[in-house]
Amino acid sequence: MSMVETLVTEADVTAATARIAPFVGRTPLLRLPGERLWVKPENRQPTRSFKVRGALNAVGQLAKRGVNHVIAQSSGNHAQAIAYAAGRLGLRATVVLPDTAPELKVTAARALGAEVVITPPPLREITCMALADRLGATIVRSDDFDIIAGHGSAGTEIGRDLPRGGTILVPVCNGGLLAGVAVAAKAVNPAIRVIGVEPELAADGVASFRSGRRTAWSVEQTYRTRADGLRAPVVGALAWEHIHRYVDDMVTVSEDGIGAAVDLLRQELGERAEPSGAVATAAYLTHGAAIPAGPVVAILSGGNVADGS
Repeated sequence: MSMVETLVTEADVTAATARIAPFVGRTPLLRLPGERLWVKPENRQPTRSFKVRGALNAVGQLAKRGVNHVIAQSSGNHAQAIAYAAGRLGLRATVVLPDTAPELKVTAARALGAEVVITPPPLREITCMALADRLGATIVRSDDFDIIAGHGSAGTEIGRDLPRGGTILVPVCNGGLLAGVAVAAKAVNPAIRVIGVEPELAADGVASFRSGRRTAWSVEQTYRTRADGLRAPVVGALAWEHIHRYVDDMVTVSEDGIGAAVDLLRQELGERAEPSGAVATAAYLTHGAAIPAGPVVAILSGGNVADGS
């Protein structure tokens, strides 16, 4: 089977949307006063991140196939989502987190019923694979087919809510959200532009987009950013196939820009965003003048940050 035949389609997103509907909320678009920017607050989802969309779809599909134990490696939000989905669907969950993960995310994964394994950042993947083999668990990667299809539900919502063609700004880590949103939004309206956003200090995806091939950055490079949820060293292989085909552009934002966006979202909209969740808004603040006319939507992808942060 060719890679093209394994890409997520509008039909896959539609099916995923129906499966996850009992568990997730349809988040609104919030207008930033005085601007053409609308913010989609995925921090309002269970586990305070968009990640539950893909996790519920993927874990649900695995449960139908008789899988009873899932495992994932994550900087935090994917782990929580897998733990949540496993708990709702009756599966056992193990998650591998880096020793740099915020305690808030570690504690939350445990509270959701997952067994948590902590490891140095460079060992996340190999530890996950070894544990999967030893435990007989099925790995759920953050850009698996069913993950991308589930995340696409957010793109469908935006495509239907936009009054006319516009631009969607999407945070990028492994690329699963960007991939799903691009497929789904363009299925609703092909004129919608989809732009991925990364921190300047973890811009492996932008490097990939510019060169036309997946480009990895070292852990030492990507872990410099405060956006702890966007530190993956390389875009996932399947996500990349979608990004290469459907995404219009990718841009970067500075650490100061991310901080300014976190503050703006709290002050103007009353929304709590973790740094990773604020990068799309930061892109509007930084690059807004270069974005074509029409409405702009920034996905606020997560709000897992301690009170007072």
